[in-house]
Amino acid sequence: MNEETARNLIDSAIPIITSFGLRVIGALAILILGKIIASIVAKMVRGALKRMKADKALVGFFGHLSYYAVIAFAIIAALSKFGIETTSFVALMGAAGFAIGLALQGSLSNFAAGVLLLIFRPFRVDDFIEAAGHAGTVKEIGIFTTTMSGPDNRKIILPNSALTEGTIVNITGNDTRRVDMTAGIGYSDDIEKSRNVLLDILDKHPAVLSDPAPMVEVVELGDSSVNFVVRPWAKTEDYWDVYFSVMRSIKERFDEEKISIPFPQRDVHLFKTES
Repeated sequence: MNEETARNLIDSAIPIITSFGLRVIGALAILILGKIIASIVAKMVRGALKRMKADKALVGFFGHLSYYAVIAFAIIAALSKFGIETTSFVALMGAAGFAIGLALQGSLSNFAAGVLLLIFRPFRVDDFIEAAGHAGTVKEIGIFTTTMSGPDNRKIILPNSALTEGTIVNITGNDTRRVDMTAGIGYSDDIEKSRNVLLDILDKHPAVLSDPAPMVEVVELGDSSVNFVVRPWAKTEDYWDVYFSVMRSIKERFDEEKISIPFPQRDVHLFKTES
């Protein structure tokens, strides 16, 4: 190769190298700028969710999701600097995502349900709930599953889609609860005296709330008894203490006041027939 040929090769290569170098520099600039923008967007998303008092898991998830979404756009823009047809690349990614979505349909439904639970917060950690045929205290709300502890300390793991597709009863969701009880007296007992005794029991109980006022009324004339509904209100954490102690007090006070607590009775009539 003579000197003139080499010079011609160099002269023809310089524009190619310059063009390629500029494309590399442009692609690197896009990636660096994309990373900076991705960090800013992720920080803004996290800040907005924190101001909304969203769950920590939700803050982290959407923060990462927004970050990598911007990074993906930056990579596609950088590839376009080299003349790569990004339209087909995006279509390929979409097709792959669709195929993965079909394969993970159940997991994605649990994921979507987990996001909804974290956004709308029908219950929180340490709430006692009934859902999907189970009852227990919520220990963890995950992206795919929710973990509860049953009354007998069994660990219950439920897919999130099972929670969102059915009814959720948040038993400890409110600060106060009404305690529903029934007390029966005999037909020969004084109704007004019995009612006053029941009201006195509730009035003297330290955990029974005065507002809303408790209710004691005759609800049923049963086969063997006159039945009262006894409905005091209590703080949610005092529910079972009120229930058990009031029931015990009813028995003790009825004994003191000579108020009978009848048990089911049946009258049997015998008829003599001629043979």
